[in-house]
Order: sequence, then structure tokens, then C-alpha cells
Amino acid sequence: MPRITRETEKVLAALFADLATWRYGLQVANETGLRSGTLYPILARLEDAGWVESQWEKIDESAAGRRARRYYRLTAEGEQVARATLNETQAQLAPLRLGLSSA
Repeated sequence: MPRITRETEKVLAALFADLATWRYGLQVANETGLRSGTLYPILARLEDAGWVESQWEKIDESAAGRRARRYYRLTAEGEQVARATLNETQAQLAPLRLGLSSA
């Protein structure tokens, strides 16, 4: 089971935001603010754990003028992990938010 760091949580949240959409790495990087050296190892660990699945884009790279992209999305298990992780974080932050609003 991968360790859930703050960065891992950002990746899970980005993928959880729209479960039906496949996202390529640069999209996830833009959504999370993570650099590729942090993002791609996280995606690889999540995929190894069975929480994320990926597929290569099927394009003619010459016609498209770019390399094929690798797309990612949460698996059913990954969706459950993401939901539980994000709910736990919200629960931990709720008392802090209440304290800030009453100050």
C-alpha cells in the first residue's frame, strides 16, 4: 500500500474530481502544482497498488506532431481509497476551520 503523502493526496484528489475522465500527466501536474519528478513516481506507485490505471494514447505521432500521451484514471479500488482519504482529511481540517472562523 502506498504511503499517502500530501502530494499523493493531491494526485488522488485531481483524479477523483472527475472519475469518468482520463487525464494525461501534464493535466494532473497543472491541477496539482506538482513537478514531473514528483508526479510520475506517485502515479507509478498508485498504478502498482492497483489504484490507478493507465493507457497510451493511440495517435499517429507524425501526423499529430507530438508524442503519444499516457492517460490515467482511478480504478474502483482507487476511487474508494481516494474517497476515504479525502474524507479523513476534511474531518481532520474541520476543527481547524471552525477555530479560524470564530477568531
